[in-house]
Amino acid sequence: MKKSLGVWRSWALVVGTIIGSGVFTLPAVLAPYGSISFIGWGITALGALSISFSLCHLAARNPRLGGPYAYVYEAYGKYSAMIVAWGYWTSLWVGVAAIAVSFSGYLAVFFPVIGENSILSSLASIMAVALFTAINVRGVEQASIVQLITVILKMIPLIVIGAVGLVMGDLSDVPALNPKGEPFLVMIASICLLVMWSYIGIEAATIPSEDTHEPKKTIPRALILGTLTATAIYVIAMAGVMALIPVVDLQNSTSPFSDAAMMIFGSTGSIIVGIGALIAIGGALNSMILLTGSIPLAGARDHLFPAIFSKQNNSGTPVHAIMISSILAMLVIIINSTKGLLAAFEFMIIISTFTVLIAYLGSAMASLKLQITDQKLGIKINYMTFLVSIIATGFSIMAIIGAWILYH
Repeated sequence: MKKSLGVWRSWALVVGTIIGSGVFTLPAVLAPYGSISFIGWGITALGALSISFSLCHLAARNPRLGGPYAYVYEAYGKYSAMIVAWGYWTSLWVGVAAIAVSFSGYLAVFFPVIGENSILSSLASIMAVALFTAINVRGVEQASIVQLITVILKMIPLIVIGAVGLVMGDLSDVPALNPKGEPFLVMIASICLLVMWSYIGIEAATIPSEDTHEPKKTIPRALILGTLTATAIYVIAMAGVMALIPVVDLQNSTSPFSDAAMMIFGSTGSIIVGIGALIAIGGALNSMILLTGSIPLAGARDHLFPAIFSKQNNSGTPVHAIMISSILAMLVIIINSTKGLLAAFEFMIIISTFTVLIAYLGSAMASLKLQITDQKLGIKINYMTFLVSIIATGFSIMAIIGAWILYH
């Protein structure tokens, strides 16, 4: 089978999954915390990088289809891998639902009635899932081409709006807020969970390893380059929007970047950014759906998922796994259709992020155990990599605690 993913397509898979609905919607979700949210962003960025480095070690050591789940299987065995595999797969199809909801939120820029009618917004979300499911069923080659194009297109409006927003706005006007009156560390843990949604996808390049050219080299490069690219864009984009739009207005916005563009460029700018947001969110939806097929496929081969998930078409696409995942995502959209766009989005990202953090925690702990095992076998290890894996483990635990706090 031809290997479709080189460094740049793998980079696009990482950046395309990371930079999606999160950066376009989170300014509104984080607005109630004001300037304190920047502290959470900084901590989360360091945590995400530590997870990325841990995954680099695992990918360079033994790249396997399934990414985090496969590494946990090697380190801890079948039952631990089963928890990670099912939890991670759940995070993916719930994430697909969340991204689709965000997609309909920005579609409301052009068709306001969608934002006002829960039935229409749910229908638009379901149609978005159906469209990108159809693209992925055609195969990794087509999906990766779409991914690379959307990544390039999505970066432009984010950088422009962020940079201009920083020039026109004033970050010193953003107040420090504590909407629930929580202890500082508890609040930071909550913010980290919400921000971590914007970093889901750092593991994306590790999962379709069978389609990756020279995976031991390509995957680590794509992981680090993709995480750093996303972080740099986040810093510019988030700060620019929060500097420009007052917190009171921002927390009620379903499309904050379009609102920012309206303030900067007028109605024309808002339309341009709205299109850019739809491209960006569509790219994230495309890559997330691609990943929903790879995890069950790998799990089915190890008899952790039903055999139906291992069925592939002539191009090697796990069609049944992708279709089942997309149907589940559509059901989540329907069930949450009465919550409203922002409320539904926040609920979905809490569930999706919590479950994917289990996979990140498992990967970090797998990296630690496998390094200890290698050392016992006389294989020299890098102590900086070991330290980074400890940090990744600690951060994942903190973010999981944040999920528990938000849920309660």
